[in-house]
Amino acid sequence: MSPAEPVRTAPAAPRYDIANLQTDLGDIPLVTDTTSVRRRSRDYFWYSPILNAELHGLSADIVAVPRNEADVIRIVAACVRRRIPITPRGAATGNYGQAVPLAGGLLLDLSNMTRILWHKPGVVRVEVGAKMVDMDAALRPAGFELRMHPSTKRMATIGGFVAGGSGGIGSITYGGLREPGNIIAARVITCEETPRVIELRGDAAQKVNRAYGTTGIITELEMPLAPAWPWIDVLITFEDFYEAVQVGHELALADGIIKKLITPMMWPLPGYFTGIKAQCPDGRHVLVCMIAESSLESFKALLAGRGRIGIETPSDDGAANTPLYEYTWNHTTLQVLKSDRTVTYLQCLYPHDRLMECVKQMTEMFPDEVIPHLEFIRFAGRVTASALPVVRFTTADRLNEIIRLHEANGVFIANPHVYTLEDGSRHKRADADQAGFKREVDPHGLLNPGKMRTYVPVRA
Repeated sequence: MSPAEPVRTAPAAPRYDIANLQTDLGDIPLVTDTTSVRRRSRDYFWYSPILNAELHGLSADIVAVPRNEADVIRIVAACVRRRIPITPRGAATGNYGQAVPLAGGLLLDLSNMTRILWHKPGVVRVEVGAKMVDMDAALRPAGFELRMHPSTKRMATIGGFVAGGSGGIGSITYGGLREPGNIIAARVITCEETPRVIELRGDAAQKVNRAYGTTGIITELEMPLAPAWPWIDVLITFEDFYEAVQVGHELALADGIIKKLITPMMWPLPGYFTGIKAQCPDGRHVLVCMIAESSLESFKALLAGRGRIGIETPSDDGAANTPLYEYTWNHTTLQVLKSDRTVTYLQCLYPHDRLMECVKQMTEMFPDEVIPHLEFIRFAGRVTASALPVVRFTTADRLNEIIRLHEANGVFIANPHVYTLEDGSRHKRADADQAGFKREVDPHGLLNPGKMRTYVPVRA
């Protein structure tokens, strides 16, 4: 959808033969209480005032909670027989309505499928509902951890991350999930009268990456691992925002310094961080980093006295702590929304060869309206910055104009205010491999219908 086009209204949910579906499913755990079903049918789409209006009140008719892959196959076969839509979900920590059933039907809650099936140096095989924080805790004694994770790591499932995410903490070293080698394999159930089990390996696994569950139901994933360094959370404050960005860029380019997170943010964003407010003085901009303990000396040498270190502590994502990464990526937006529900955000990608120029240009173009928040990443082999600026929302027209002006100046936008794959991507279309694969595995168009706007079912 181009910024000038009107936002589409999600279709109303039709009625389905849910009573006989329950009989078909036998002893598979189900949730039928209306309040619970509605609660599980939501994700964090309310970050967007546009999606909040469009998706409000949409809900599945029933929730199924499979215990294993055999349950998934039984559920899918029963739904296909009765032409009941299926919306897969993990922990529902996404922001674009990925887990919201646009057409009602059955919500497939995969969060009980949590087993780590095996792991060896550099690789793990796991069921799709495993929480990422639990995976890291289990893998760390062997010296490994996941290469990257979202800021919602303590809630998010690995399947939800692959099906709905793109990158996060760790992407400064390994890039995003679309980079070759960042997903090794995915085991997928097709949505047919007799469901098939398909193993997608290597590049073929991209057919289900960030497809919102429209191209098959993932039951297992094989993921690459990284060395589990002792990480140090560091927060540095600066008088000048562009100095914070410059230091972050130098750190991003310093290949010998082991890092996992580089996040510059402009004041007043740090003023909303109530948990670390004492370490974020008024008017000072911040650079949030995760640095391997063995690289801390080199990191401080790179700082060369610039900025003031306000936090330097071992990273700990245990239940009693708040790791610094929960102030970065889209948790930054959440921290602001806790106090101010009038704001929203964008998802940007700066050109690697005009990074500082574009950051200054966009900051000056929208003073006090678009508050900069950058995330340094590797993208297609080059160091650049993604960005999740906080936007003071007024109207949908103004938000679309802000998007248009970014794109006109070479800053790519992945629009987080739409719920379809085509309209939310930088290229405004679903990847051809995903669209073609959906024809093969979901001929009736029952998987998360409405999320792949251009798909036409091949069977009645």
